[in-house]
Amino acid sequence: MMEYTLGLDFGTGSARACILDIHNGQMIATAVCPFEGGVDGTYLDQHNPLLARQSPLEYMRSLEKAVKRAIKDFEISGHDVRNIIGIGVDATGSTPIPVKQNMQPLMALPEFKENLNAFAWLWKDHTAVTEALEITEKAAKDRPEYLAKCGGSYSSEWFWSKIWHCLNTDPEVFEAADSWIEQSDFIPAALAGIKDVSQVKRNICAAGHKAMFSNAWGGLPDKEFLASLHPALADLRDRLYDKAYTFEEKSGYLSEAWAKRLGVLKGIPIAVGALDAHVGAVGAGVGEGKFVKIIGTSTCDIMAFPQSKAPEDFPGVAGIVQGSVLPGHIGIEAGQAAVGDLLNWWVQGVLKKEPGYHFDLTKKAGELRAGESGLLALDWNNGNRNILGDQQLSGLILGQTLATADYEIYRALIEATAFGALKIIRLVEHQGIEIREVIATGGIGHKNELFMQIYADVIGYPVKLVENPQTVAIGAAIMAAVAIKKGMEGFTDVDQVIGKLSVTSEKVFVPNEREHAVYAQLYELYSELHDAFGRDQQIKLHHVMKALMNFRKSASDR
Repeated sequence: MMEYTLGLDFGTGSARACILDIHNGQMIATAVCPFEGGVDGTYLDQHNPLLARQSPLEYMRSLEKAVKRAIKDFEISGHDVRNIIGIGVDATGSTPIPVKQNMQPLMALPEFKENLNAFAWLWKDHTAVTEALEITEKAAKDRPEYLAKCGGSYSSEWFWSKIWHCLNTDPEVFEAADSWIEQSDFIPAALAGIKDVSQVKRNICAAGHKAMFSNAWGGLPDKEFLASLHPALADLRDRLYDKAYTFEEKSGYLSEAWAKRLGVLKGIPIAVGALDAHVGAVGAGVGEGKFVKIIGTSTCDIMAFPQSKAPEDFPGVAGIVQGSVLPGHIGIEAGQAAVGDLLNWWVQGVLKKEPGYHFDLTKKAGELRAGESGLLALDWNNGNRNILGDQQLSGLILGQTLATADYEIYRALIEATAFGALKIIRLVEHQGIEIREVIATGGIGHKNELFMQIYADVIGYPVKLVENPQTVAIGAAIMAAVAIKKGMEGFTDVDQVIGKLSVTSEKVFVPNEREHAVYAQLYELYSELHDAFGRDQQIKLHHVMKALMNFRKSASDR
């Protein structure tokens, strides 16, 4: 039987489409369409480096182009578009969009077309730092159970912080919006032709990890708590949602208008949406004992446990949510706020070089041994997402001399992100959680083998690289297969479906034991810096610079 699903993946800079054979996991066709407008699709403010917004209309334009290109290749290769039986969608988050009741994005109205507050508030918009701190403070005092499910602190990247910041800074936009909707809910609803925002099925992935939604307390934060932040937020709650769904549910069916635009059959089911990192983990074969790293502009770390084996809530992660990664499982998310963005900051922002200069730096950096640069960095140029959950932290490069070269700093930044990754792994292991596999996916791993080798050397585990760079889009296609075929022969168990359709991880980066031994010592220094700058405690740091010099001197002897 020939049956295919269409996976749609919305990353930070582009829309991707893939068509998947749901019986053997073969990707038949794929296409990518970059976002237009602003800087690589993101609108920035030179006076406010924390601001990052996108156009919801651009999401739909790029979606259409990517799908049409994929369909063309699909048909050229001899396949019948009538055999595409469903659609799955993932997107970034938290990326809330202010909308009218009829689902029209506010920025599509003439009076708001130039107002960035009426656009989509991209996940990496950190303008709401003050609001996030106040939400954390009030929840710690009055609703500690809310924070327990999101790792102990609320982030400026998340739903309520951003909406409250809009209310505080642009009440005209806030009052004009009938509701707010996540990008990962907006796109499936738009494809289904839903014209009433109250009829949209919201996904538990974004709701649970970004909006403090839990069935344990009846859904979203209660109105009394929201009113303690601002009465208008309590009023807004009535215009949001009371239920959230996993991706095994259908959000709707493809409208006739969008079927014509895309060139597929109308009425095919669309799965409830999900966040891109979680869906990337699905495409990479997430399951018990597997620690999946989705490495891109930022990094998300994903784990999933059967409910019977789920750990207790613990601080330092970005959410512990039932059904957020896999139906019937508890999902755990953690991550780092800048990884690819950190390297791009150095190459394009500071050095003012073209993207190709990454390869020049990588080649030179690859000739260094661990510790040879004498440098140590903190990967907090975009704040610390986990384990500290503090957007007011900033980056640091220590150990520079007049001889320090650009490629040495480049390597130190890679190492910093690897040390940050190890911090999260140690946190998880400290809860008694066994990690049997580390799996990496995302564009960086396919472009930069040095990056992956450093991660293996720092972490001390073999790191499996998922071979297909379109793993997230494949995960979205798997979502559609689960939603459509749930309970049918061959689709009765979500773990088995993922095992059959997910992308294999045949390339493995094995730690170099000698390098790992050096990195283990550098990690201790990193941990001292991490705690000295990130926690309220006194640590003496006078020995750190001297230790880095000793590492540099001893590298030539190895």
